[in-house]
Amino acid sequence: MSLPPLSVYVHFPWCVSKCPYCDFNSFGLQGALPEEAYLQGLERDLQSQVTPLAGRSIHSVFMGGGTPSLFTPDAIARVLASLRAVLAFEPGTEITLEANPGTIERGRFAGYRDAGVNRVSLGAQSFDGAQLKRLGRIHAVDDIARAVDELRAAGIDNFNLDLMFALPDQSLAGALHDVDTAIALQPAHLSHYQLTLEPGTVFAHAPPPLPAEDLAWDMQVACQQRLADAGFAQYEVSAYARAGRQCVHNLNYWRFGDYLGLGAGAHGKLSARSTDNALTITRTRQQREPRRYQWLSPQAITSEVLLPDALPFEFMLNALRLRAGFDESLFEARTGLGIARIEPALASAVTRGLLQRQAGLCRPSELGYRFLNDVIAGFIDPAPGPISLFAAGS
Repeated sequence: MSLPPLSVYVHFPWCVSKCPYCDFNSFGLQGALPEEAYLQGLERDLQSQVTPLAGRSIHSVFMGGGTPSLFTPDAIARVLASLRAVLAFEPGTEITLEANPGTIERGRFAGYRDAGVNRVSLGAQSFDGAQLKRLGRIHAVDDIARAVDELRAAGIDNFNLDLMFALPDQSLAGALHDVDTAIALQPAHLSHYQLTLEPGTVFAHAPPPLPAEDLAWDMQVACQQRLADAGFAQYEVSAYARAGRQCVHNLNYWRFGDYLGLGAGAHGKLSARSTDNALTITRTRQQREPRRYQWLSPQAITSEVLLPDALPFEFMLNALRLRAGFDESLFEARTGLGIARIEPALASAVTRGLLQRQAGLCRPSELGYRFLNDVIAGFIDPAPGPISLFAAGS
């Protein structure tokens, strides 16, 4: 039986400044960007992990952060060349770069395109200048449209806009204005997230005045409808795309595919089969602190083999995010377990009206999609082994 598709996630941990809501592994830049030292760390990291991947090809590459667009096009070209030297790229491999509108110099997107980037994710977050300041963003509203113009001038039309809602003191009209302004820029993809207070962040320590839960729900429903009317189909909890423009890389995560994690704080998931065709799934985690990562890799990698009892929950944590759900044969192929392993949990979710199941296809109902955490929790084994809750990438 074949192994899952293989993606690569590369983490770039620095930002100009740390946003108060962000719990990603990112650090405000102090002094000059250590571009050369970090690239050398990435190259050592890749060499330390690539041997077991011999013969496999790359399905997609995602360069996230932090702010990868702080790195020069030459640096991005070097990362991609290092990957191509040891792993084959499939035809039409999706190669995404995250970019902050406030860090893009004129002409730089053309350099990233020449390096091999064919998809960009722009961190817009809001089109309200006051909200951008409250969120600690370094860009202005006009910078977003300028960055989109730069993308188009470089011939990159496959781009995503990241957008948040339920911002401090935000009204329903304000949330809709953000969505309408984003739609007017004609992105191929839009990510629409609710602002949440994550532990360890500035906002968690000193919470801003967020909209009430009922108002946040009204915002979500109204914005979803506005996006649908504009031709953006919701295919995942927070992801909306025009036809044929779903994010290949993230779909691989949600279908429990494999991904090699490179960079400070990056996480990975890699499958292997033994001579008797038994499937082993290993999670990897990198040293988070950039300086330690640069000088300690590859010794900084932590690995954990997932036990069979953990796999149903791990799979559902990803696959049930998809509007289309998953085929039961995918569960068996990606976990190495028979569907009978989760039959009681599936039957319970169907009985409670949280899951729909027909002809081998399982998907959350509308009620289940609203209370997705409850659906997923139903697949935690009553007596599980160690369960890994590592998020993919940043």
